Amino acid sequence: MMGTGTTGHGPNGPWDARDGRDTTGRLLRAATGSGARLIAEAATLVQGWAVLADPIAGAVYSAPAAAAADGVHAAAAPHDHPYSVQLPAAGAVLVLAPAPATPAEHTGHVAATTAALLEVRGQRAAELRGEQMRLHTTLLRLLLAGHADAVVDALGGGAYTHVTVYRLTGEDTPAAHQVLWRAVRPTLTPHADACTLLGRLDGELVVAEVHRGSDDGRILRLVSRVCERHGLLAGMAGPLPLAEMSTAYCDAAAARHSATPAHRIVPADAIGAPRLAPLLPAAPYARWAAAVLRPLDPAQQHLLLVWLRTGSKPSAAEALGLSAGTVRARIREAARLLDADLEDATVRAHLLLALRAPVPADSEAAADSDAAAAADSDAAAGSGSDEAALRNAGEARLEALPGGILDTGAVRAWASGLVDGLEPRLRIALICWLRHHARTAPAATELHVHRTTLTTWLHQCADHLAQNLADATVRAEIHLALRITRCGRDAPADLPRRGGRTYRRA
Repeated sequence: MMGTGTTGHGPNGPWDARDGRDTTGRLLRAATGSGARLIAEAATLVQGWAVLADPIAGAVYSAPAAAAADGVHAAAAPHDHPYSVQLPAAGAVLVLAPAPATPAEHTGHVAATTAALLEVRGQRAAELRGEQMRLHTTLLRLLLAGHADAVVDALGGGAYTHVTVYRLTGEDTPAAHQVLWRAVRPTLTPHADACTLLGRLDGELVVAEVHRGSDDGRILRLVSRVCERHGLLAGMAGPLPLAEMSTAYCDAAAARHSATPAHRIVPADAIGAPRLAPLLPAAPYARWAAAVLRPLDPAQQHLLLVWLRTGSKPSAAEALGLSAGTVRARIREAARLLDADLEDATVRAHLLLALRAPVPADSEAAADSDAAAAADSDAAAGSGSDEAALRNAGEARLEALPGGILDTGAVRAWASGLVDGLEPRLRIALICWLRHHARTAPAATELHVHRTTLTTWLHQCADHLAQNLADATVRAEIHLALRITRCGRDAPADLPRRGGRTYRRA
């Protein structure tokens, strides 16, 4: 009796025309269903396994599933798998591993027919891809406009609650879009509790994974591979509730400004003074942050956070989707409400700390109880309570952190570990450059050195500190570390000199 998957060879030999017609018919019927069914039928016909391997996505289809790793390895290193057959198909590689008893002619026919059918399916998908991409872009714009319910309905009415956003930029963005589309195989049919939207907005590639609160990391891995292969830089934000899509979109752009060729994808929660903030005493830090930020609403705080992360008003305007003039006007209004000079480097570093301050539940409860006690005390004090409230409100300012908050051993050890060992000329140059908000020309003028000289020194600083000085939040941390470890004036006039514009090493 012939078992399942046998080829049904006729009496004239192991392979004849009727076998070819039967094989082709079975593959055609499978191809009308799906690519997965086609690969499964090919594996059955060769009595072995079959895998469609993509260089970015890995195994697109695999039959059986356990053969996926072997198929990907065979596609990458065909010489290590001489028993298998590899053929290009639909931008990927079809790998067939037949049983030893399967005739070579039969395996070759199955491989060629399957590859041709995969190409046909790929061409059909390419014809529909333009329309599908436009639909995805429309759904992304609806999410950004706040129409989350309409988007969820369009995605099949799944119980989607959260979104993770990636924003990618680079010269090869169009090609990366095509590759990522093929690797993700996006569909508007709910699948595996998640749905991925891809679109190009304003020249950059946007990927939004809509899911039910849990992110399995698959899209992150695909985006990372695409960034490495096509030289893109990316920022990632989320998971956040669907209603906060616009916030995630802005945060992803802010995070992208911290990406480098060495670290091509940066999560939004990995920036924003994460090293210093956990070392500060929690209670006074949280109370001070809440007090100084009280005049601002959440939208103003988010705008300031994006501005400080990106390092410039034009970059913040791009991330927020606003005009540069609007961002400047809103920052001026925030400065007025905070009664602070936001052009001062120390004030900006303190503001970033305040915006990133944790608000634990127990601290909130303690603050509420303190506020209630203060209210009772003020009520008993009568008319003097207004003066006390004004005095207490004036104590929390951005110009100065609460007394002793930076005097702990942990903070000083962190600062020393970060900036100790810098030569005097490098330390003074770095302080001056940071005070000018990373603008080389005015800093070089104040230091009385050429811009090229200062640029060379800054590269030496970056190498010594092992830090990315292009990251605005890293610069804020270094600025505070230099202030904490200051033992002299560290002024341009103290720059070691040896005649003219040459300098001696310490």
